[in-house]
Amino acid sequence: MESTGYITLTRQAGLKREMQVVANNIANSSTTGFRAEGVIFSEYVKSVDGGPSLSMGQGNVGKTSFEQGGLEQTNGTFDFAIEGDGYFVVQTPLGDRLTRAGSFSPNAAGELVTPDGFPVLDNGRAPLFIPAGAGTLSVSADGTLSMDGNPLGQMAIVRPLAPNEMVREDGVMFRADAGDEPAEEARVLQGFTEGSNVNPLLELSRLIEVQRAYEMGQSFLKTEDERVRAAVKTLTETN
Repeated sequence: MESTGYITLTRQAGLKREMQVVANNIANSSTTGFRAEGVIFSEYVKSVDGGPSLSMGQGNVGKTSFEQGGLEQTNGTFDFAIEGDGYFVVQTPLGDRLTRAGSFSPNAAGELVTPDGFPVLDNGRAPLFIPAGAGTLSVSADGTLSMDGNPLGQMAIVRPLAPNEMVREDGVMFRADAGDEPAEEARVLQGFTEGSNVNPLLELSRLIEVQRAYEMGQSFLKTEDERVRAAVKTLTETN
């Protein structure tokens, strides 16, 4: 295969990856706390035997949008949203993870947990405990939980030290290997959840553009294959 074929194949692989990402964004446009993802294309350039350079593109780097999603009022006692730059901290079997999805509930042991059963952590990175039937739960702007005016603990609200290096896990959770710090300016709201920050109309428009670009690439590969076959046939018949 000539270099043009290889170049087109790398482009097709990148476009396929982008289609998958855009489709996943659309599928999660109603998922609480979901962050839209994009694809960054990188370029590899090499000079071949001192001749013209060969350039290949690859879409293999994910980029997460950190824009605030819309706040949706639920009036749920255990529904929380963060206004500003911050994340809740939850405990998983693989370690602490950050999330903006604040739809929680108490489990049988009285721990505040996510829908997957992962404990929500306080500032000391210990699970938060909610006494059963002890009164009315309320939360202050800094994440301090109280029951009838008696403090129960303060939810850990943090921001990653290197947000662009976070690794997405399980859709709405992120791993921050570089560490995190308290998000002093973030504000916690009770009775609200943060919706997905995906713009469905823009994502649908982008999906159509990527599909068309992919189809053009497929058409080019087909034409190039036919050209090479015709050239080989001509050379064979001549000899």
